[in-house]
Amino acid sequence: MPHDRPLDLTLYGATGFTGTLTAEYLARNAPAGCRWAIAGRDDKKLAALRDRLAAIDPACAELPIRTADSADPASLRALAAETRVLITTVGPYLQYGAPLVAACAEQGTDYLDLAGEPEFVDRMYVAHHAEAAESGARLVHACGFDAIPHDLGVYATVARLPRDVPIRVEGVVRAGGTISGGTFASTLNAVSRLRASRDAAKARHRDEPRPEGRRIRLNDGKPRRDRATGLWLVPLPTIDPQIVGRSAAALDAYGPEFSYTHYAGVRRLPVAVGSAAGLAGLVALAHIPPARRLLQSRLAPGEGPNEERRAKAWFVARFTGEGGGERVVTEVRGGDPGYSETAKMLAESALCLAFDDLPETSGQVTTAVAMGDALIGRLRRNGIGFRHPGEEPDTTEHKADGADGAAGPAAASGSDA
Repeated sequence: MPHDRPLDLTLYGATGFTGTLTAEYLARNAPAGCRWAIAGRDDKKLAALRDRLAAIDPACAELPIRTADSADPASLRALAAETRVLITTVGPYLQYGAPLVAACAEQGTDYLDLAGEPEFVDRMYVAHHAEAAESGARLVHACGFDAIPHDLGVYATVARLPRDVPIRVEGVVRAGGTISGGTFASTLNAVSRLRASRDAAKARHRDEPRPEGRRIRLNDGKPRRDRATGLWLVPLPTIDPQIVGRSAAALDAYGPEFSYTHYAGVRRLPVAVGSAAGLAGLVALAHIPPARRLLQSRLAPGEGPNEERRAKAWFVARFTGEGGGERVVTEVRGGDPGYSETAKMLAESALCLAFDDLPETSGQVTTAVAMGDALIGRLRRNGIGFRHPGEEPDTTEHKADGADGAAGPAAASGSDA
């Protein structure tokens, strides 16, 4: 990582819904001496945001502003060349994201996004992993609710199991929240391109080395009722299992055989059935252009839940791991999953890459591989609970309310154009 650059980190897409939340978090929590900037297409909107940030921290009145556009690769290269870490919330990433990944891979700049789009992540691996590995750039996708609680929750579970034995982990996530226009646009885009997503996965499979002497399995799972918790478990088709699988492939601690199954948990059967039917309907409508345009018009990018609604949102992700005759449970808990906590996760990931003592990695890597314990420590200190039942809870841990909920599009992290 070049340390002689004028900026430690730059937030691109700062005036979008999640971008603004991330900027506000950095204004409150960036350490003294952190050299950071806000970036986007509209310098007037950026100036207005800077005034807003200055009300949080007067030092932000001098915050640098940078203009760049995803349609102008030269502006993105200039953006990447002057910063050590570049955060982007500009999506849908399939539509807007590739030029910035290319710029960071070329310039040796660490890159973070909120991409919950498997096709985008796979295409970026094929196109830019090798160059990033050579330049020293760390390309870290899915640095929000997708997929940090799941990737690091499994990582924390595996760390408490015996090494060199087969390991099996089941994840169950519950959440209550609402979505922004950017997230909804990303979700619609992803589910309308299932065939293209399969093609991208095959291309990556051809290029990506397999771990020697080890086996990684991601199980689809079947809907069922969990007797221990009373929850109905519904397979959850998000990017999270893929991220977990890539961490498992990269880290020997996950054992010679590792399997992971991913569920949403709901308390009432009608909610489980309705969630499955709603997802199936969304997939069907997303493939019909007029219907897709109508759905997109219902919630425009840049819109999202207000502070009051975010304050009522919550998530709980529970991971049960078994290996070598031992059983470990890890719970990851927090507040508003899609926005307030996603902004926190994204910002803390950037600060972690910029300032913490981390393993030497490069190329496309996961949060567990690139940041692991250091990022868990940061998140625990800032209100996201990582605990094992039977231990004393984190003093900052959020308590999930008793409302029914499932992690579907309402809790999936997305992005803001």
